[in-house]
Amino acid sequence: MLLNSQIASKVIGKGLELGADFVDLFVEKTELQSVNYKGQKVDQVQSGINSGIGLRLVYGNQSLYAHSNSLDEATLLDIISKLAAIYACDRKSNFSGAFNTGSDFKHVGTFGEHELSLRDKIQTMTKLDQMIRSKSDKVAQVSISLIQKLQQVEIFDSEGLHRKDDRPYIRFATHAIAKDGDKQTSAFHGPGAVGGWDFVNSLDLKEIATTITDRALTVLNADLCPAGNMPVVLENGFGGVIFHEACGHLLETTSVEKKASVFWDKKGEQIAHSEVSAVDDGTIDNEWGSISIDDEGMETQKTQLIKDGVLTNFLCDRMGEVKTGHPRTGSARRQNYKFHPASRMRNTYIEAGTHSRDEILSSIDNGLYCKAMGGGSVNPGTGEFNFAVEEGYLIKNGKIEKPVRGATLIGTGPDVLMKISMVGKDCTLTAGMCGSVSGSVPVTVGQPPLKVDDILVGGQG
Repeated sequence: MLLNSQIASKVIGKGLELGADFVDLFVEKTELQSVNYKGQKVDQVQSGINSGIGLRLVYGNQSLYAHSNSLDEATLLDIISKLAAIYACDRKSNFSGAFNTGSDFKHVGTFGEHELSLRDKIQTMTKLDQMIRSKSDKVAQVSISLIQKLQQVEIFDSEGLHRKDDRPYIRFATHAIAKDGDKQTSAFHGPGAVGGWDFVNSLDLKEIATTITDRALTVLNADLCPAGNMPVVLENGFGGVIFHEACGHLLETTSVEKKASVFWDKKGEQIAHSEVSAVDDGTIDNEWGSISIDDEGMETQKTQLIKDGVLTNFLCDRMGEVKTGHPRTGSARRQNYKFHPASRMRNTYIEAGTHSRDEILSSIDNGLYCKAMGGGSVNPGTGEFNFAVEEGYLIKNGKIEKPVRGATLIGTGPDVLMKISMVGKDCTLTAGMCGSVSGSVPVTVGQPPLKVDDILVGGQG
């Protein structure tokens, strides 16, 4: 137990006595270890423990939040009193002081049985570095990072909820740079999981080395991509970053409650092509974006966002439900105790369709095949986006013709959703980090291969 339940009861009771409609406490202890390997040597090793508590008071549709790294009873009572003074009022508390841990919930990941010493982990990183460099003398730089953390959380609230969860995270990311004269390209591969070193053991280092090197070298001497509107095929996996950034954020009540989303009043309406069904699922075992319970203590769930093109649900936390009336979906998330919870994505993906990759490609006379996506920027209110293509190829007469570099996809999420006319059969997920009002949290993005009938491609060819 991170916080004595008697202290939690007194602090929550005090908040209710001072007029709050609802009070919750988020207690956290996180142990972190990270290793950066660069320039064929260990560049940095970090480790540490971060712990503290977040306190929230809710008054109608308004909330107040404070945090502290002290769990001392007097300190917490002082904080809650100062918070409550902003909406000064007294009332008789009906809080019994007792907590209910509720039914057992499904745990989405464990550390596993094969943790290694730091030395052994570094040896694995050294081995991968050597594999990548042996592929070509054009490989100029390799960076590998390992992040492991165990986040322990404990949640109490004035409805009597008391829940605890352990969340082990691991991510093994590789970045390679290839150079040839004044030309330079890069490639990235960064799988992650809720779990321990067993996850890294399950990875095929030879496959990682081949994939990341081939990608960087393929694009290195490719022709520049031509510009203009054209049909585009987005490959499975990280192609889903466009849906996440340009559409997913518009379905969080964080933006819906402010009417800052173009979809805020579109529930039940057609917002995408009938080929498109999309899901946000926090329940997938060991997936990087999965959570057993959300940061308000609610069990996570699989939430159908879009079904056959129709908007069916939003992602909703407690305050989102209060402000919009949409039901909670177990989507309240935060980076750590210093952030108030907000509705956030977990594992967000477009579901598999009925078409093969060859069928999708053969439907295009002239277009662009985006095998791997890079970074980009998005207007969170409108879904306008600009994403770089890390690895792209021209499509001619239904066949992949040749690689191109410098391609950028430009458009808006709502427009692209309506132009996805073919969806492939094999959906894969890819790990990433998502930043929003409640900090940076682990998420995955995903999709099958899909065809966008028409999108603006930026290029210099």
